[in-house]
Amino acid sequence: MAGNRNLNIAARAKNDEFYTQYDDIQRELNCYYIYDKNFLRDKTVLLPCDDPEWSNFTKFFALNFELYGLKKLISTSYAADKKKFIYRNLFDEFKDFSHGKIYTLEQNDLGKVDYPLKALNRWEYLEGDGDFRSAEVKRLRDEADVIITNPPFSMFREFLAWILEANKKFLIICNMNCITYKEVFPLIKENKIWLGNGFSGGDPQFKVPADYEERSTRFWIDNDGQKWRSFGNLHWLTNMEHGKRHENISLYMKYSPELYPRYDNYDAIEVSKTAEIPKDYAGVMGVPITFLGKYCPEQFEILGKIDTGKINEYNLANPIINGKIGYKRIAIRRRR
Repeated sequence: MAGNRNLNIAARAKNDEFYTQYDDIQRELNCYYIYDKNFLRDKTVLLPCDDPEWSNFTKFFALNFELYGLKKLISTSYAADKKKFIYRNLFDEFKDFSHGKIYTLEQNDLGKVDYPLKALNRWEYLEGDGDFRSAEVKRLRDEADVIITNPPFSMFREFLAWILEANKKFLIICNMNCITYKEVFPLIKENKIWLGNGFSGGDPQFKVPADYEERSTRFWIDNDGQKWRSFGNLHWLTNMEHGKRHENISLYMKYSPELYPRYDNYDAIEVSKTAEIPKDYAGVMGVPITFLGKYCPEQFEILGKIDTGKINEYNLANPIINGKIGYKRIAIRRRR
């Protein structure tokens, strides 16, 4: 049983390895910096899922350490290999697959080292394997002010709870389906967390490991032999302010009963596209989950969700129109 468990952990870790592109990180962080140039000043930033040898998150924050005025940068990785071995290579260097890695950069390091290169060459090994749930990494979490990373998708619920438990500011990549999770949606409704700026074109691309299983869709190998995956349902999740969050959605459609059917069991109209929210309707509307990528809290109020399952204070109704189950929606109303 233990052997099967280790194999499952290794397989899950491999399938969770999606290497975020530098340009995507820069595009997202620029949005927060433009809104408030001091949003990370004198802060300790932890990157808890980022191997300092190759992570673009580590590279980005090392290169922009002075621009953001960081106090300290900490980057750690997880030793996911199921064999957990140590070996010596041809250059008489040890490689340890039983321990995670850690890289730190502090203000008093500036001027002493070529710190962008330090992110690649001057990391150390952790005492343990670097699991974010370990006491060692929890201590780093508690030291940090802000947590930023692309977390393991298969452990998203647990990872977010780990952040919220410590009451930290954060910016992480998420699957849009997480928005309706019982652990997530109440926080979105109450404006305690929200979506970030988003990926260019809404279709981010990630490098994946060489042993990643090939797929028939959203997968390719480039001319250099590098494997890639793309996703159409990923976004950034955060509790840090950014300018896009306060931009009104431009509305141009007018309401008519023929265009906007009503739910059988709930006093609201169905709006199939965010761009088609009627500008002259004051009642409750069911809009796609993707609406949250454009949501402005000064323009709209989130009332709950319209989804299959048990009805409660957050799930207001099942999405039934003309006797048929429809898509999950977010129930909103314009602020008066």
